Amino acid sequence: MRDAYLIGAGQSPYGAFPDESYRSLFRTAYEAAVESVPNGLESDDVDEAFVGTLGVGGRQLGLPGPAVTEHVGLDGVPCTRVENACAASGFAVRQAIQAVKSGMADVVLAGGFEVMTDMSSDATKYWLGVSGETEWERLSGTTFSGVYAQMASAHMDAYGTTREQLSRVAVKNHANGAKNPHAQLGFECSLEDAQSAPVVADPLNLYHCCPTSDGAACALIVSEDVVDDYTDEPIRVAGVGAGSDTVGLFQRDSYTGVPASQQAAEAAYEMAEIEPGAVDFAEVHDCFAIAELLAYEDLGFCEKGDAGAFVESGATRLEGELPVNTSGGLKSKGHPIGATGAGQVVEAFKQLSGTAGDRQLENPTRGLTHNVGGSGGAAVVHVFEKETEVNA
Repeated sequence: MRDAYLIGAGQSPYGAFPDESYRSLFRTAYEAAVESVPNGLESDDVDEAFVGTLGVGGRQLGLPGPAVTEHVGLDGVPCTRVENACAASGFAVRQAIQAVKSGMADVVLAGGFEVMTDMSSDATKYWLGVSGETEWERLSGTTFSGVYAQMASAHMDAYGTTREQLSRVAVKNHANGAKNPHAQLGFECSLEDAQSAPVVADPLNLYHCCPTSDGAACALIVSEDVVDDYTDEPIRVAGVGAGSDTVGLFQRDSYTGVPASQQAAEAAYEMAEIEPGAVDFAEVHDCFAIAELLAYEDLGFCEKGDAGAFVESGATRLEGELPVNTSGGLKSKGHPIGATGAGQVVEAFKQLSGTAGDRQLENPTRGLTHNVGGSGGAAVVHVFEKETEVNA
């Protein structure tokens, strides 16, 4: 199969935007992605599109993909809506890569959007709940935060993980988000702030939980046959992996890991022909602080049970040996469900193209993105590498 390349990516700001629509947010992201392509790109170049969205609020549940692509001028371009809960646009990126690698298309748009802040708290809880196991978990009263609280409690009981270590995830990600002009919660917080916040679902407090967000993100994937038309510094899709698991947490044998993430990471590393230590930075799915700690272990960044100590060591800070969530992550940048996976790819593109501003790492070569649906019913991992540096 052909190699696939990431030539551009962009996003809207994340936050609450009562004067914006899902179409206008997507237009902002699409135009930013096109503008980021070094040698330029015309709308007529795009062969296909994949758009991720959960459809929070019930707006345009049918054909939301064509609804946004025609709005940005891609009339007639084949468009598929992808739904995989919080991993919707991560899987849209995967579909775009598959379309390119298979030879079906040379230039593919992958993106996502969500509007989540224009409804009551009860309605928001309902729409978050549809990504959980609805027949048993949700009808028994379990919330999204409650499910991850169970995972946090299990990890704390099994490995001695502490509430302070959970809070250190929030402190780190807020420090990074404060450097990101697109972040919803773009402010720093102290460890004391993160430890003393009101409890949401014990042991998780407010600072251990990501916000609900409006936003959109887009990425442009092209084939090896045309990449030179768009950039002189290609970013290759080195590895892709995906996995799935039971939707309900209660159906799993263990609460201290996400098997779908492990499966996705293993496949991505195998395809990229690398070990976890070869990754220079990662954007991981930190919908709750415990989710980031689980990701460290599931992705092979540290040994099982060592995630708390790993974050406490400073290894995942911006200046650490493996920076994680340089964008601020879901915790600080925000979590517009359908846009999150593509938004992670935006950060990978910025870091690898040297355009990440105040949070720019020193000459990274290889980055990883990790996007999870629900409490782990689906997961997708991508590995991107700066080809000129790898082959130097």
